[in-house]
Amino acid sequence: MEKKIINLYTESNPNPNSLKFVADFILLPEGSVDYTNPANAENCPLALDLFRFSFVKRVFITANFITVTKADDIDWFEITPMIKSLIKGYLEEGKALFRERIKVDEISADDPEIVQKIKVMLDEYIRPAVEQDGGAINFKSYDEGIVTVTLQGSCSGCPSSTVTLKAGIENLLKRMIPEVKEVVAEGV
Repeated sequence: MEKKIINLYTESNPNPNSLKFVADFILLPEGSVDYTNPANAENCPLALDLFRFSFVKRVFITANFITVTKADDIDWFEITPMIKSLIKGYLEEGKALFRERIKVDEISADDPEIVQKIKVMLDEYIRPAVEQDGGAINFKSYDEGIVTVTLQGSCSGCPSSTVTLKAGIENLLKRMIPEVKEVVAEGV
């Protein structure tokens, strides 16, 4: 079997403890996964390998990138080559990223109309911007004007995530969907 050559580069994002490792192909066609520890990464051998580094605190995978969140007490210049080498080698060997298919949260005809509107806004307007910064946003619930979302990847623990949530996401949803009164996040 011939080894596949992968181009992998890094991108910084607003969270100083997270770094995006961007591949030149799609890793995950839809959805995202966020692993906060080795115990919940059993479905992803690459994430398990990354957690073997004691400084890796979170692994997030979506579209064509992997966001790695590190411990506060180590600098990126010390660890980036090791992480990049591990990811690049894993991808070039053509190993499967996941042992089982991941579940994707989709818009359902069974969802109430307001929930469908919220999910469309998240999918079309908000998710692309959040992914640009190495993270993800997922709908969790809607109850009496309050939208609850989960923030993953570099958004979790990011110093600017609260501002993004209130000044960006909440303002957009309130302007486009008058029933929305507030947006709260889990995983911040």
